[in-house]
Amino acid sequence: MKGQRVSPLDKLCDLYGVYQEYYTIWGEHHPASDRTRRAILAAMGVAAEDDAAVERSLHDHEYRAWTRILPPVQVVREFSGALRIPLSIPAMHDGDAWRWRLRTESGQEVSGEFVAAGLEEGGRHHFENGEYLRRMLALDLPVEAGYHRLFVECGENLLADMPLIVAPQTCYTPPAIQGDGRAWGFAAQLYGVRSARNWGMGDFGDLRAMVDFCAESGAGTVLLNPMHALFPDAPAHASPYSPSSRVWFNTLYLDVEALEDFAECEAAHDRVGAAEFRAVLARLREHSQVDYAGVAAAKREILELLYRQFRTRHLAQGSQRASDFRTFQAEHGESLRKLAQFEALQEHFHAQRDSAWGWPSWPGAYQDQHGPEVAAFSEKHAARVEFYEYLQWQAFRQLEAAGRRAWERGLGIGIMLDLAIGVAEGGAATWTRPELYARSASAGAPPDEINLLGQDWGLPPWIPHKLREAAYEPFIELLRTNMRFAGALRMDHVMGLYRLFWVVRGLPATEGTYVSYPFEDLLGILALESQRNRCMVVGEDLGTVPDEVRHALHPAGVLSTRVLYFERWGDGSMKPPRDYPVQAAAAVTTHDLPTLTGFWQGLDIELRERLQLFPSDEVRNRQVAARNADRPHLLQALEGEGLLPPGGKTQPEAFPEMTPELAQAVYAYLARSPSKLLLLQMEDGFGIAEQPNLPGTTETIYPCWRLKLPVGLEEWSGNGYLQSIIQALRRQRA
Repeated sequence: MKGQRVSPLDKLCDLYGVYQEYYTIWGEHHPASDRTRRAILAAMGVAAEDDAAVERSLHDHEYRAWTRILPPVQVVREFSGALRIPLSIPAMHDGDAWRWRLRTESGQEVSGEFVAAGLEEGGRHHFENGEYLRRMLALDLPVEAGYHRLFVECGENLLADMPLIVAPQTCYTPPAIQGDGRAWGFAAQLYGVRSARNWGMGDFGDLRAMVDFCAESGAGTVLLNPMHALFPDAPAHASPYSPSSRVWFNTLYLDVEALEDFAECEAAHDRVGAAEFRAVLARLREHSQVDYAGVAAAKREILELLYRQFRTRHLAQGSQRASDFRTFQAEHGESLRKLAQFEALQEHFHAQRDSAWGWPSWPGAYQDQHGPEVAAFSEKHAARVEFYEYLQWQAFRQLEAAGRRAWERGLGIGIMLDLAIGVAEGGAATWTRPELYARSASAGAPPDEINLLGQDWGLPPWIPHKLREAAYEPFIELLRTNMRFAGALRMDHVMGLYRLFWVVRGLPATEGTYVSYPFEDLLGILALESQRNRCMVVGEDLGTVPDEVRHALHPAGVLSTRVLYFERWGDGSMKPPRDYPVQAAAAVTTHDLPTLTGFWQGLDIELRERLQLFPSDEVRNRQVAARNADRPHLLQALEGEGLLPPGGKTQPEAFPEMTPELAQAVYAYLARSPSKLLLLQMEDGFGIAEQPNLPGTTETIYPCWRLKLPVGLEEWSGNGYLQSIIQALRRQRA
């Protein structure tokens, strides 16, 4: 603060992006304690346990910054003028002739020479080993967007290079929503899709059928829950937002009978055709909730047979399919290998001990991915490691086929995948790159009306300066994989590009604070990968989002998320459709919020009360009063647009329950907005009361990520409730 002495700890926190305070949604000021800030720095690998350690860390940071010729990476925007490259040069070489060389991604090279003393100076600093100067190298070059590399050298000893990333100004916008174009689509939890042919949960075969349904309905996209890899040895770990890896896919979604090896495998055909096995599948389909353990057991049994068939018939014979698999392995290299090693090791140790929940619970020698024990295990269990590579290959092929089908059927946007904000502590991502993650901290959220004590999501966050040291390669890989087969990517908690709320293990969430991230760099890379993959980006920016974030996301072409429940004026009345922003994805609800039926009938409030999830009676009473006001506000809004069902009144008593006509009117209301995209939650399409996820609960008290849709996929076209909403959307979005 102005006039207040800045302590060494304050300086160190500023260098590493640790906030010294935060504000709640009520505007309450929470200074971050020294204990919290020291603990967060320690989680980053920065010594700060006492004042002496802070001073050493300040010196180390300063020394690294000044004695490194080039930064670890630089991200610039295309057409933003001359490139300005900061150099840190030993003063004794300031008058020497230096050489720069730029190698573009396409392989072209340009070069030149300069004398450092002739460049703009940006400061100087003395250390025990001499003086260093900051110089600014300006290169007026027309460099196209892409991943390039800059080299500088002075003689034989002063050599440095860095990735130079040139990013476009905006993300990709598909032709379907350019100009006056608007689109609409479905939002579905793929696991919850019923069909006559799946094995108890929705799969990639169902996804292809959903794409066809979209095309026949006039929809431009289908948004899915995250497809990230979970934990094959623990199928009950069902949350798609707590994955083992965000780079790889959940192979439980495989359509087993669509695999080419299934068509060739007599043993698999015999087993699946057996009466006993068919009875198991029938029971799995009949359940109202996904029996993940049962589905996993059935699929694993057959997938084991198919992999053995593949090894015998293709790998051993060197067939074309074997060659395709080897190409896939080579293309994905170490990343694929490490995931497969992790899954084989986790399976091995979990079979020995049920309490082996992830790699931190393994014997110490196996916690180091580079250790000789891991190499020996992988050699001894080579076929098991390869089995997991094989499953990922099949997942890639089936998801790719679904994405291709979306383009073939003319979906204007295509499949929309969802990118979770983080990964589980004990999964493949943190085992493979432990240096990137603050494992003694977790991403979360400050206190709000429902969670008065804040939230701890149990997801170790990326360490910002370590991500930059890695030249953002993990972020680039993450985007490429998730955009590869998608026409759009939804980014959960998109504010995480700017800042994340960190909670230190052992401290309550109220004692957390924000940590900033290199927002402009990450946003530039997002735009670059979006354009390259022809993949639109939707940011989930609900809740308290700093103005800086929305002001940056809009010109970058990232669609905002707007939910009907929250779009209101100060008096609580609903905003009319015309006041929704153009650059947005509008929706009535999301997977974390009550369905339209649940909202209208207050079932979410009743459920929270029954489960004792309200922090106080006062909070519960406020929500009841607010909901009682919500219903007339919504009816008045519909009346204002001439959409109130015939014979209806603006008093809630006229609609004691959510009717098909009222649901159709609500979606028609939202469809009138100028927002580029509108999403119909599939639960609303069938008038379902229960929401897919109830935040703040566990599977023991609510079936999060387990509920199935009540109507089979084959019956969607004949379902009156769903079709009435679809027709309303088609009329309003024609």
